[in-house]
Amino acid sequence: MAETATVPITRASMKTTTDQQLQAIVSQPQRLLASLSVIAIRAGEIVYEKQFGERFIPTTAAVGLPANADTLFRIASVSKMVTALGVMRLVEQGKLALDTDISRYLGYTLRNPFYPDAAITLRMLLSHTSSLRDDGGYNFPANTSLQSVLQAAEKNAVSALFWARPDASNKNYAPGKYFSYVNLNWGVIGAVMESVSGKRFDVLMQELILQPLQISGSFHPENLSPSELNNLATLYRKQKNDVWDTAGAWQPQVDDYHQQAVPKRTYLATYQPGWNATLFSPQGGLRISARGLSRLMQMLMCEGEFDGVRLLQPASVRALLTPQWRYDAALQNGDDYQGMFQSWALGFQVFTDISAAHHGDRLTPPVTPGGHGFTGVGHLGFAYGLESGFVFDPQTRNGMIYLIGGTGADPDKNTGEYSSLSIWQEQIMTALAAQLR
Repeated sequence: MAETATVPITRASMKTTTDQQLQAIVSQPQRLLASLSVIAIRAGEIVYEKQFGERFIPTTAAVGLPANADTLFRIASVSKMVTALGVMRLVEQGKLALDTDISRYLGYTLRNPFYPDAAITLRMLLSHTSSLRDDGGYNFPANTSLQSVLQAAEKNAVSALFWARPDASNKNYAPGKYFSYVNLNWGVIGAVMESVSGKRFDVLMQELILQPLQISGSFHPENLSPSELNNLATLYRKQKNDVWDTAGAWQPQVDDYHQQAVPKRTYLATYQPGWNATLFSPQGGLRISARGLSRLMQMLMCEGEFDGVRLLQPASVRALLTPQWRYDAALQNGDDYQGMFQSWALGFQVFTDISAAHHGDRLTPPVTPGGHGFTGVGHLGFAYGLESGFVFDPQTRNGMIYLIGGTGADPDKNTGEYSSLSIWQEQIMTALAAQLR
């Protein structure tokens, strides 16, 4: 019998396969993606980078603008992780401490009125155990101070929108005791950062994080240069008036600045740092590219240093990535958000590979039957049609980044097979994980 020649698997052939897999995911007829930018990092080095789709999709017959390596996306909650890096830089500068009562920094006493004896700290805010809640909102008008929103004098219905309170479940909701994923935490963190630095949050983050590593981006599009603004992705959904139409037109959701100017923030002329940092969206407003995020990932993989720039000390990186909370069903010590949240560090989610049908924090299927999927730390994002992911393993220095610029189908009706993620998130990370072997 004649022997059959085998074709060796090369990096080039693996790249072609991954290109084809990702293009197929982006082009699925019943769940199109507007754009996609991805990066895979193996042993600390970028081994795969690719963009698909368009950063701007015209409503007329005009030609759209393709996504490219420098395309910036509003990355939603992955912004929280970047804000945490800024906090740790201020900790290293001696301006903040993780376990100090934040009232000291804010200049006014901040307490949950239902647990008035418990101080609130940055460690609690960063690990989602502060007892703050989002029920009253987490973005407030320019003429509203954050102090007026949070400093409730009485235990009433209004204050209960912003603070956890005892209920019939007998769960301990006191600060530091119960995990609940909250956006408002980051508005408070931003106010703390502003108060000790004397600078606006968006300007401060440029100085602390983006400029030292030469990363393009900003927490508000008004700060972007003309070339950066031209490369900003509009985020889309095929959803209009709360109705999804997979065969319909793409509907711009945010950052639609290829057809209109960025609105001017007139409140900046009189803004006082610490007044209301929610105006700068510390929880979700960072515009950055996958390539920019890769520089942050490589910095963390190298324990705080990249391209000759030391952003953080190794001990600070370890502190950020050390788990602070782990879900315990018996203790009922947190809301696991349909299994998606199993463990949390300081501004970083810890992925534990819990898996069940449409439930859990597993990122990729096991390589071998009965084995484990990709585990590590990082953050996920979801807003205005965007879905994003930044995950890496500090030991192997393998990691994946994906930025989806819009979904053509309802994520709630396209859930993953083995996790709480959407099906396309599972598929994208599975394709990227092949580059890490």
